[in-house]
Amino acid sequence: MNNESSVRDDASFVLRLPEFRLMLASSAAGTLAGAMLAVVIGYQVYERTHSPLSLGILGLVEAIPALSFALLGGHVADRFDRRGILLTTRVVALGCALSLAVLSSGSSLGLIAVYAVVFAAGMARGFADPASGALEAQVVPREHLARASTYLSSAWQACAIVGPALGGVLYGALGATNAFLIAAAFYGVAVLCVWCIAPKPVSPLPDAQEESVLESIRAGYRYVFSQQVLWGSMALDLFAVLFGGAIALLPAFANDLLKVGPQGLGLLAAAPSAGALTATLVTAKYSPLRYAGRWLLVSVAGFGVTMIVFGFSRNFALSLGMLALSGVFDGVSMVVRRLILRLLSPNHMRGRIAAVSSIFIGASNEIGAFESGIAASLLGVRRAVWLGGVVTLGVVAFVVSAAPVLRHLDLETHPRPDAHPEAAPLPLGAVESPII
Repeated sequence: MNNESSVRDDASFVLRLPEFRLMLASSAAGTLAGAMLAVVIGYQVYERTHSPLSLGILGLVEAIPALSFALLGGHVADRFDRRGILLTTRVVALGCALSLAVLSSGSSLGLIAVYAVVFAAGMARGFADPASGALEAQVVPREHLARASTYLSSAWQACAIVGPALGGVLYGALGATNAFLIAAAFYGVAVLCVWCIAPKPVSPLPDAQEESVLESIRAGYRYVFSQQVLWGSMALDLFAVLFGGAIALLPAFANDLLKVGPQGLGLLAAAPSAGALTATLVTAKYSPLRYAGRWLLVSVAGFGVTMIVFGFSRNFALSLGMLALSGVFDGVSMVVRRLILRLLSPNHMRGRIAAVSSIFIGASNEIGAFESGIAASLLGVRRAVWLGGVVTLGVVAFVVSAAPVLRHLDLETHPRPDAHPEAAPLPLGAVESPII
């Protein structure tokens, strides 16, 4: 008995689970491909249009279907085989990468066609985000979810570092078409890994069988907005990144302001993920469970400060450093938000709560990209970024005064909802990068 306990307490126990290794490989390959595509598409579109607004539209085109289908995706993830859902969305992502390769090989890049492909990817993402997290929890014993989440987050961040840099290098050396084809190959690996995982049927609560789709969606939505900690943490991320993010404008910085080209863009795009990976590894050892609310507020405020400095910076090294530091703060924020979701969500509606969370994340990233494009067109690229950082600090100040439960949150002592033994397990987080 002691031997069995010691084995299960081993930090590498989850890595010896075959299906978790497949899940980890699929997540890594898909993240790598998505990060590559985001850089290549963004630079190619900006190179052709020289319009920051076109970059904002690119984010909006993905956000509209992703947000529109997210709640339905959460309902589906709580009712059907998550492995099958994820497999389907990975195949769609593969098809999107191949379509972009075909489009870029022509004599001219049709922006409408590119937007259409990105729209299809966003639609798939609306179903992928809730299903992916729920499937991750199904292949790992409940007592090892925290350790599994650390490995998955670290792999995600590592690939988010390599992906943009690789995308920029491949675009500069081999051209957009070959970069898209290599991204498609990574999506092929992701599809194969999910295919090798056994189907995971869901056993919803008995009374859930009588719920209509709309009733099921409303139940998850109502629960989130009845819990100040859940909606407060989601809203904090939403408004901070909505107004304070600069990622969508990086092609403009790389091409016009810092003049570092696609290779420099790859480094700029990878810097936040490098910082976030550092934060993830540190928080894996020193968990922010205690004073979680304060950690969340301080990290979002720090993110706002780095965006202000980045907006004013005219030096590539300083800009790179600020983006990396913004990733550190964002990484801490992401860890705290995932812990809140994991510990404060009832089992039977975790797919739906993850769907609501993905709406907040999608709004803060893709709609934030559109907002950045509009602001940059009206105010100029630099002014749009540093003013966004100022707004982020204002959001933090508002939440500090308006959300006392979140401000004083301590996850070591905060009451947790009852768990149902057959309910859907908790998602470990949604993909937070463009293109699934």
